[in-house]
Amino acid sequence: MNPNLRGGGGGGGGGGPPVHSGGGGNAETIHNMDFAEYRKRGKEMVDYIADYLENIRSRRVFPNVQPGYMRDLVSDSAPQDGEDWDAIFADVERVIMPGVTHWQSPYMHAYFPALNSFPSLLGDMLADAINCLGFTWASSPACTELETIVMDWLGKMIGLPQEFLHSTSNKMSDGGGVIQTTASEATFVALLAARTEAIRRVRQIRPDLDDAEINSRLVGYCSDQAHSSVEKAGLIGLVKLRLVNSDAQMSLRGEAFRSAVEADVADGLIPFFLCATLGTTGACAFDNLMELGPICQEENIWMHLDAAYAGSAFICPEYRSYLQGAEYAQSFAFNPSKWLMVHFDCTAMWVKNSRALHRTFCVDPLYLRHEKSGDAIDYMHWQIPLSRRFRALKLWFVLRSFGVKGLQNHIRHGVALAKKFEEMLRTDLDFEIPAERILGMVVFRLRGENERTEMLLKQLNRSGLIHMVPASLHNRYVIRFTVTSPYTTLEDITRDFNIIRTFSKVLIAEFVKKEAKSRAESKRQGASNGTNGETEEKKEFGVSLLLANSPLSPKFVNGSFAAIFGSSEIAKEFARQLNRHLNLYHMQGRRRPYRKQAEKLMSKNRQYSLDSRIQSICDTIEGYLPDLDEMNSEYTDGSPDELNGEDGCGGAGDMSPSVPLRGRSKSVCVAALDPHELEDPDAAYQHFAKHVLMLHRSPSLNGMRELHSHHSGGKSDSLTGHPMQPLAGGNENHHGHDEIIETKLIVPSGDGRGVVSKRES
Repeated sequence: MNPNLRGGGGGGGGGGPPVHSGGGGNAETIHNMDFAEYRKRGKEMVDYIADYLENIRSRRVFPNVQPGYMRDLVSDSAPQDGEDWDAIFADVERVIMPGVTHWQSPYMHAYFPALNSFPSLLGDMLADAINCLGFTWASSPACTELETIVMDWLGKMIGLPQEFLHSTSNKMSDGGGVIQTTASEATFVALLAARTEAIRRVRQIRPDLDDAEINSRLVGYCSDQAHSSVEKAGLIGLVKLRLVNSDAQMSLRGEAFRSAVEADVADGLIPFFLCATLGTTGACAFDNLMELGPICQEENIWMHLDAAYAGSAFICPEYRSYLQGAEYAQSFAFNPSKWLMVHFDCTAMWVKNSRALHRTFCVDPLYLRHEKSGDAIDYMHWQIPLSRRFRALKLWFVLRSFGVKGLQNHIRHGVALAKKFEEMLRTDLDFEIPAERILGMVVFRLRGENERTEMLLKQLNRSGLIHMVPASLHNRYVIRFTVTSPYTTLEDITRDFNIIRTFSKVLIAEFVKKEAKSRAESKRQGASNGTNGETEEKKEFGVSLLLANSPLSPKFVNGSFAAIFGSSEIAKEFARQLNRHLNLYHMQGRRRPYRKQAEKLMSKNRQYSLDSRIQSICDTIEGYLPDLDEMNSEYTDGSPDELNGEDGCGGAGDMSPSVPLRGRSKSVCVAALDPHELEDPDAAYQHFAKHVLMLHRSPSLNGMRELHSHHSGGKSDSLTGHPMQPLAGGNENHHGHDEIIETKLIVPSGDGRGVVSKRES
C-alpha cells in the first residue's frame, strides 16, 4: 500500500480520517487521502480543469462512441482493495473523456447553454466540503439565510414585481424565492401548488366532493411549443393537460387560450393552471402575457412562467419588455445554470404566495422541528425533496465576482454573436430563417424538403466539428444554433458558418444529381407503360429529435392515458408488420380499408404532431377490432385473470389501464414488447397482434383507473352552471355513442430506457 495514502489520526496538517477497526479489534487502515495529499491532488485537479477549458477547442465536440463503449474499458465489479489515485486519475482521459459531449466548447450549439465559471466552480467546491443538508433553517442557518438574500438580489436584477421577493421595503412579504434543481421541477412544484389551491377552492363550494373527484376534472394548459416537462408534470399530477395551438410566431395568444378554457368549462372541467413560456425551446418564442394574464385572473387560473433560458437576459433592461404581464403570474422560474455562468444545478423560482407551497408540501414530524420553526423559513416546505444542497453559495460567488454589469456584458456578447451568425446566413440564398431571431439563438434550414435539412444536420454532427440539434416549427424541420459557450468568439462563429456552408454545398449537389436521375428514370418508365411518368414520392425523414416533446411522450387521449410513437419510422414499421400478421389471420378481405389507414401513417413529406399520430394509430387499430371477434377464442375466453399471466399485458409490469367495456365502448391496449423479443421482429409482432386479439374481448383490465368523463344527461353543475359531466368512477348510464379508446404502446430498448428504432436518430 502506498504510505502516502494511508489514513492517519485526526488533527494536524498531515492527519486524515480516523482508522477503522475490523471485527476482531485489529486496526485496519482505510486506503484514503490525508490532508497533505488532498492539497496536492486538489491542485492537480484544478490544473487539469484549467487546461481542459483552456484547450477545449482541440477536442471533438461530440463523442464518436457507441452505447456500451465504457463496459469494455472498466472491470465488471468494484475493486475489493482501494486503488492508487494516479491510476484512478489516469482513467479520466482513458475512460471518461472519450464519451464526453463538451458543453463548454465554442463549437457546442445544441440545446441551451449550460455554462460554468471559475467563481461558480469554487463555490461548489466549498459547498461540497461543508456538505450540509439544508432542509430546515436549523439544519444549517447560513444555507437558508444566504438563499433568501441572493434570491432577492436576483429578483431585483431581472425586474420581478416586488410581490415575488422575500423582503420589500424592510418588510417580510408572503412571496419569496427558492433554488430548485431544474426548471422542470419548478414547473411540477407550481402545478402541484396550483392543484392544491384549486381543490381547496372547490371544496369550499362543494364540500361533498372528495379530492380525487375534483382532481379528475382539473385541466391545465400550455402552448404546443412548451417544453415536454409541462406534459410530464401533468402526467405525474394526474391532471388533464391541454396543448393550445400557438400562432404563426409560435406564441400562445389570448384568443386561443380563452377558447380552450371556455370549451373545457362547457364540458364540466375545471381550468386551474397555465404554464406560459418565455423563450420556447424550438424558436425562443414568447407567449403573450398581457393577453393571457387577465384571462387567468378572471378564471382563477394559476399562471406559471417558464423562462428557463430567456430569464437570464432580463438582467438587461432592453429585454424586459418580454416580461410585461408578469404581475399576473403566481410563480416564475428561470435557470441561472443556463446563461448566467452558474453551473448546473441551479433553478431560481419565485412565488407570490409561499403559503400555497406550504399547504402542498408541508410535513412536520417531531424530528424535523426546531425552536425557530414558524419564525424562519424551512425550505423543505417549498420543494418536493426533503434534503437540499448549499446551491446559494456558488450563485453568491458569481453575482459578487462579475457584478450586474459584468453579467449584462456577457449576455449582450452572446446576443451579438448570434446576430452575426444570422447575418452570415442571410448572405447565402440556400438557407432560410423561418423564425425571428431572439436573444442568442438562430433557427435555420435549407430551402426545399425537410429531408435536406435533416441530412445536413446528421452529417455535421457526425463530423464532430460542430454540434447542433433540430426542432419542428409548424411541421418544418429546422436546425437550432445557440451561442452556448462563454469562450465563443467572432472567429469561432465565422468558422462554424463556413463549415455549415461547405457541408450544405456538397449535400445540395448530391440532391440535385439524385433528383435529376430520378426524373430521368421516371420518364423512361412512363414511356414504357404509356403514362406521364409521375415521380415517386420522396421518403419522409421523420423528426430525429423533437425538442418540444419527449421521444415516447405520455398523453391524455379523450381523458385517458396513452403512450404513442415518437418516430415515424417506428409507426411505419408497426403498420407494415401489423398488416402482415393480420393477413395471416385471414384478414385479406379487409386488407384494402386497412391499407388506407396505414397510408395515413406513411404519408410522405409530413411530420406528425403527437395528437395526429395518436389519432392515426387509434383509427388504424380500431378499424379492425370488430372483425377480430371470431378469432379471439384462439387465445383467450376474455377472462381478466388470463390477462395477468405470463402471456398477458400484465406480464410486462401490469401496465394496462383499467377500462370497463360498456355498451359500444372499446378498449385497446397495445402490449409491451420484451426487449429480447425484438431480436426476432416477426415473433415480436406476432406477440403484439396476439394481445390485440386478447384485449379486444376483455371485460376489464387491471391498472390505472379510467379518467374519461361521460355525459349523464341534463344535470346542472353548480360549479360551472353548465350541463354536468359525471366524474370518473361514477355509475351513470352511458349512451351508445360513447367510445373509450385506450391505447398504450411501450417498445423498450435493450436497456429498458427508450424506444427501439432501426433508423439512426
